[in-house]
Amino acid sequence: MKKTVCLVIPPSVFLLDERVFMSLGVLKVAAALETAGWQVDLLDLSGIANFEEVAALYAASSPAVAFGMTATTPQLPAAAKILRAMRDRRPEARFVLGGPHVTLVNAARKREAARGAPGRATAAYDKLSGLFDVLVAGDGEEAVFTALEKDAPPFIDADEPRSPLFLSNERLDALPFPARHLVDVASYRYEIDGLRALSLIAQLGCPFECGFCGGRESPSLRRVRMRSTASVVEEMRRMHRDFGVRGFMLYDDELNVNLKMIELMEGIKALQRELGVEFRLRGFVKSQLFTDEQARAMREAGFRWILTGFESGSPRILQNINKRATREENTRALETARRHGLKVKALMSIGHPGESEQTVRETRDWLMAAKPDDFDLTIITTYPGTPYYDRAVPAPGKPGLWVYTFEKTGDRLFSREVDYTQVAEYYKGDPDGGYQSYVHTDHLSEDRLVALRDEVEREVRGSLKIPFNPSRAAVRFEHSMGQPGVLPGSILRRTVSPEEIGNR
Repeated sequence: MKKTVCLVIPPSVFLLDERVFMSLGVLKVAAALETAGWQVDLLDLSGIANFEEVAALYAASSPAVAFGMTATTPQLPAAAKILRAMRDRRPEARFVLGGPHVTLVNAARKREAARGAPGRATAAYDKLSGLFDVLVAGDGEEAVFTALEKDAPPFIDADEPRSPLFLSNERLDALPFPARHLVDVASYRYEIDGLRALSLIAQLGCPFECGFCGGRESPSLRRVRMRSTASVVEEMRRMHRDFGVRGFMLYDDELNVNLKMIELMEGIKALQRELGVEFRLRGFVKSQLFTDEQARAMREAGFRWILTGFESGSPRILQNINKRATREENTRALETARRHGLKVKALMSIGHPGESEQTVRETRDWLMAAKPDDFDLTIITTYPGTPYYDRAVPAPGKPGLWVYTFEKTGDRLFSREVDYTQVAEYYKGDPDGGYQSYVHTDHLSEDRLVALRDEVEREVRGSLKIPFNPSRAAVRFEHSMGQPGVLPGSILRRTVSPEEIGNR
């Protein structure tokens, strides 16, 4: 008889709609397990209001010998509640935690160890190790088998490039496609130009060093690993065949980091000719790398929208965040997209080191002048695994407050200490006036950052006549670089009865 492992997707209670993009990382792990002969159950708690009750009832009747959970940083409070609910019913089972949060915390912990100064990342890691039996950092597709061994170690580091568990280009290309059949695909609602869409990932990692971005200290999130064009095209073919979709969101960090991007676009175009259908696609590009040739190829492949993390309209802030793109290059990228019939969503953020009334106004003025087709404006968050977090030090005389200083300018960012097992609200707010800041600068308080964010949102949307759309795709880089989530949309929170769980 096959042994059963249950993989759990925690809810993302901080989002307005959790059923937009499914968690592909855990589905890739599920596919690897199934290929190796394991029976895999998937408990998808996205959008479930009484998720603790559901988890407890499921665990009580499940044949699983182990429960594996994935969690981004803002999902961790829900993950901790699920763990406690399940462990009460199944104290003999093994509980494993992998995913972005463990990976990022461990990367920050390694930095502290190298400095010989254990700090808040070490404390966060110790808290996790006190909750779960096994922690997995980095790539999970191979590491999961070590986690399921009889004498599994309490920590598995698959975020170490020298480890055989760290995926190479060749191994990434050979892995089975995500086990989407384990998810209620029909319950996930996302459209591109009116076509039902699903997401996929063609490559891993981003080599850039933006100060705010999660994973800058983590090799599995920093090192670019590419799938072949043939592999990506075949996955799209199967997604179209199995689920009837003609919309595809490529959730790569930056599509044009791939030196074979044009080849990929041509492969996608050829697939449409073969199938006799027309696709619609969305994806992210790096502004300073964006060319006319890329834009033309994307348009011909079916792209109509692209998303770009311009982040700021202030030259000083662009320098402070180590963006490696100038305001002029960002404007040029928008103009390039327009020449080829591509609409652009500008991903913007405030609350960086040195942020002031003037730099926020510069961001507002750039948006007004550049006129993107849509935009998203968020308040920055200091995640473990970001330079803002990992390189911060305690603020003198201010317990619970940390300060990051950008050395080239001396500009500073202050962040409050956060218990990641308890607090999720700091991640992302309701764009219609529901933000909360956990950071401040020498010039702007937390409250003033929130007020300015709301003012710019209203003013720019009003001036450019961009309506507020609660289902728009407001995506953050922490997302494309190790913190993948789902996008805000119409409110979906439903209660599940015990009868819906079913007897196993």
